[in-house]
Amino acid sequence: MKIMGFWANFWDVIGWFLWAFVFIAYLMALFSIIGDLFRDRELNGWWKALWIIFLIFVPFLTALVYLIARGRGMAERQNRDVAQAQAAAESYIRTVASPSPTEEIAKAKALFDNGTLTEAEFHHLKAKALAG
Repeated sequence: MKIMGFWANFWDVIGWFLWAFVFIAYLMALFSIIGDLFRDRELNGWWKALWIIFLIFVPFLTALVYLIARGRGMAERQNRDVAQAQAAAESYIRTVASPSPTEEIAKAKALFDNGTLTEAEFHHLKAKALAG
C-alpha cells in the first residue's frame, strides 16, 4: 500500500510540473504576441486593439490563430530588431574603443610639434602606445 501512495504523489508532482510548464510556455507566447503587436508598424491601432481584446476574451485560440497567421512576420520583425540592436551595439563599441597605437603616436607627435610635449614625454608616450 505504501508503494501505491508514493507513486500517486510522484505522478501528482509530475502532473503539476507539466501544467506549470504549459502555463509558463503559454505566458511566454502571450507576451511575445503582445510585444510583436506593439512592434509592428504596418498594423494600425484598431487592429492592434482588436487582437488585444480577442487575447483577453479568447486567449488560447487567439494566440494560436495569431501564431499561424502572423508567425512569419513576427520572426522577421524580431530578426530585424535584433540586427538593428547588434549594429547599434557594434557602432557604440567602435566609438568608445581605445584608439590604435598609430593614432596615439600621431596625436603625441602633433602635441610634440606644437611644443606642448617635451622630447622625453613624446618618447614615453610613443613607448607606452607601442607596448599597449
